[in-house]
Amino acid sequence: MSRISRYFDLRRDAHGNEHFVTHIDGMALLRLPLVNKGTAFTRDERIELRLDGLLPPLVNDIHQQVERVYNGFRREPTSIAKYQYLRALQERHEVLFYALVEKHLAEMLPIVYTPTVGDAVRQYSHLYQNARGLSLSTDNVARAVDVIGNYPLEDVRMIVATDSSAILGIGDQGYGGLAISIGKLALYTVAGGVSPFHIMPVGLDVGTDRLDLVEDPFYLGVRQPRLRGESYLAFIDAFVAAIRVRYPRALIQWEDLSKDTAFTVLERYRKVTPSFNDDIQGTGAVALAGVISSCLLSGTRLRDQRVVIHGAGAGGAGVAWAIREGMVRDGLTREEAGARIFVLDSKGLLTTSRAMEDYKRTFAQDMAKLPDFKCAGQVPTLIETIHGAKATVLLGLSGQPNTFNEPIVRAMAANIDRPMIFPLSNPTSSCEALPEDIFAWSNGRALVATGSPFAPVKVGDAMVEIGQGNNAFIFPGLGFGAILCEAREITDDMVLAGAEALAAYTAERHVPHGRIYPPVEELREVSLRVATAVVREAQKNGVAGKPIAEAEIDGFVRARAWKAEYLPFTKG
Repeated sequence: MSRISRYFDLRRDAHGNEHFVTHIDGMALLRLPLVNKGTAFTRDERIELRLDGLLPPLVNDIHQQVERVYNGFRREPTSIAKYQYLRALQERHEVLFYALVEKHLAEMLPIVYTPTVGDAVRQYSHLYQNARGLSLSTDNVARAVDVIGNYPLEDVRMIVATDSSAILGIGDQGYGGLAISIGKLALYTVAGGVSPFHIMPVGLDVGTDRLDLVEDPFYLGVRQPRLRGESYLAFIDAFVAAIRVRYPRALIQWEDLSKDTAFTVLERYRKVTPSFNDDIQGTGAVALAGVISSCLLSGTRLRDQRVVIHGAGAGGAGVAWAIREGMVRDGLTREEAGARIFVLDSKGLLTTSRAMEDYKRTFAQDMAKLPDFKCAGQVPTLIETIHGAKATVLLGLSGQPNTFNEPIVRAMAANIDRPMIFPLSNPTSSCEALPEDIFAWSNGRALVATGSPFAPVKVGDAMVEIGQGNNAFIFPGLGFGAILCEAREITDDMVLAGAEALAAYTAERHVPHGRIYPPVEELREVSLRVATAVVREAQKNGVAGKPIAEAEIDGFVRARAWKAEYLPFTKG
């Protein structure tokens, strides 16, 4: 028996079949979204659970329900209306919500995740309808243990926590970032197979520096400037300590923290409790996998690339780290790999002679070792770096639209026959270039992937699919694998193993057809491959709390992936 909630338990009968035992009945059961089956409650269940007469007479199965709610989804006129429709469904029939999203994943991923979730975050207080997740704020952090004790699930294993300081490309969003945590956890379940009975979205409301939010009469967060420095860390310390009291086996994904705190928080807690930062490590892993796939398409090796990364925030630094480590795995020394990676922030190329944040220093280049670089000012610009580095790969994580203009793309195309150009910034409005422009300016030679979804582009007589370098190819499997093996720590090797698993899957299924990333419809299979690789690497690294025989890992992972289906009920 697994204790899930004070309201219901999950048990197995003598034949090993799962069923729910509920401690509530009647209308209260219909109002509990995690276990509400609506019209799918059988006649016997309706009688036993005091639901008889509270539902329409006809009993539906989940497939009929999915068809009904999908028709409702299609009737919604705008993306944000579709988002609200899905959120409302999640608050009524959670299993049905997951079944619907899983069946129509390609259509609904841009709604529950990027880019639409960015609009939902902006409008969070105005769209608010139902409570979900946990809200820890400066008002209640002193009672953190009691606050977390109020959460209705007894065995949380996966937490996505955000302080909303750097949401996508739209910055400080105050309390509204909780929508990001909710959306990410939906993908953990749909893509990764993490049971919704073991997840918790968390909003860490440490204030906001946005005067327009503070003055908005509908704003739902605390109305004070953001905590910083020691006060901020004391807040996060209290959160982590309280989580460890109630949920000692939980994994924390840090989400959308500003670059000022993202690296500090990651290093402060990664050995205290299993945790990782998706913006740093997930972004790095998915970019590395895309570059590896592109190397296969162009007949080159990762170790031979010269990589320019435009953007030195958490995502850009994470990508630089992952590419460097990938090159080391491909045979270079760390010094040799570092010499092939050129990172730019808003001031230009990171160089050893410049002042910069500590996390950037490891990627700074010594100009004395770059004799081919010519620059008009003190620091090389993007186009000067492309020329001087003889770049073969250009990755955009700047959040600045249209920065990969025609001269930039043509400079890349002059360096190599098949330049890799990935405008990876989210949401779509922040993308560094449109795929059709990159193809036009490179005479159709570029290998292109983006961070947001784009329609196929006609290049010559062929339609070219635009691979989406979506973190959802990494984080659900990374989290699921770490949960299954009860990892005590998320090591760098586990993250890189996830990237290599994604690249291997793409090489097997899609590189022969010219694709850099799989289609999003295959997220579940990709996630299971990633999870399997993560479990294997955790055991190799000695951080797995639950040993699994090597030959059994794949079957172990697949057998435990949660499926959106209804279980029988009995009254407890």
